[in-house]
Amino acid sequence: MCRFWSRIVHDLDPYVPGEQPRIDGLIKLNTNENPYPPSPRALEAVRRATDDTLRLYPDPVSLELRETIAATFGLDANNIFVGNGSDEVLAHTFMGLLKQDGPLLFPDISYSFYPVYCGLYGIEARKIPLADDMSVDIAAYDGPAGAIILPNPNAPTGIALPVADIRRLAEADRDRLLVVDEAYVDFGGESAVALVPEFDNILVIRTFSKSYSLAGLRVGFAIGQRPLTEALERVKDSFNSYPLDRLAQAAATAAWKDADWFEATRSRIVMSRNKVTAELGEMGFEVLPSSANFVFARHPDHEGGKLAAALRAEAILVRHFNKPRIADYMRITIGTEEECGRLIEVLRNIL
Repeated sequence: MCRFWSRIVHDLDPYVPGEQPRIDGLIKLNTNENPYPPSPRALEAVRRATDDTLRLYPDPVSLELRETIAATFGLDANNIFVGNGSDEVLAHTFMGLLKQDGPLLFPDISYSFYPVYCGLYGIEARKIPLADDMSVDIAAYDGPAGAIILPNPNAPTGIALPVADIRRLAEADRDRLLVVDEAYVDFGGESAVALVPEFDNILVIRTFSKSYSLAGLRVGFAIGQRPLTEALERVKDSFNSYPLDRLAQAAATAAWKDADWFEATRSRIVMSRNKVTAELGEMGFEVLPSSANFVFARHPDHEGGKLAAALRAEAILVRHFNKPRIADYMRITIGTEEECGRLIEVLRNIL
């Protein structure tokens, strides 16, 4: 508290990111980072970009990166907006597109930054309860609303919607924007990008942090028809015209082009996730069906907070949310094969 704070600062309820502790030997399974390194091509691109050109401003429109992403989907660079991580892209989206006359709808259990953005920008929000099985209830989004945002796969549950459900929502009201937050889609979900040419009311947001192992460089992007990406550009250029530095642009472009490395690391994570899911099930855990790089699990005989604390005592960090309906769940990021093996070993000893 400070007498110089504006009224909005007093009223904010800021997002709390996952811990980044400095503990020797820690197995860090709490923030959904990729356990494998970035593409060697991306690292080499950073090395090449680290020269005397750093005295110059970066390309303010990140044209090469946008062209590279667009070409993969058969789109134009004008259909792509890039920002300093998907969180910044989301922030611009909330400000520029989601503050409408009607309420913004999103799941009651989803990315906890959504209500923070609503508080920051004065957006009326209505949280839609997940179904009893923790899936998104598409029928509950029928009816009037200003806009909808859905994480797909959802976080922290990991459950994905088929693209047919996204299409149905977009078709239900062409005058209502539908934002699909696809931070984890590469690990098993169906992307809605293919719907963008057909629907001017769909905006897809993605990130390089998870499947491309570039969380430390902060690169995110949105895909939509030109009026939507233009809105994001207008917000960006009213805030920070240079959100991506030279190193981030170079690394992201190289990482995107290295499809073999992407597929190899993605496949390893999916394989480990399936193995961890089966092993947790054998120990009596209820594990929600995940299409992400994490699992959401609870044990009928143990409180989630106590299990998370017991794992921490063994230098294994997972995420626990002390919130209604999910207080007994742990969100466990999929690590390397060795890290996952250690997790299972410790859990067997705890139980």
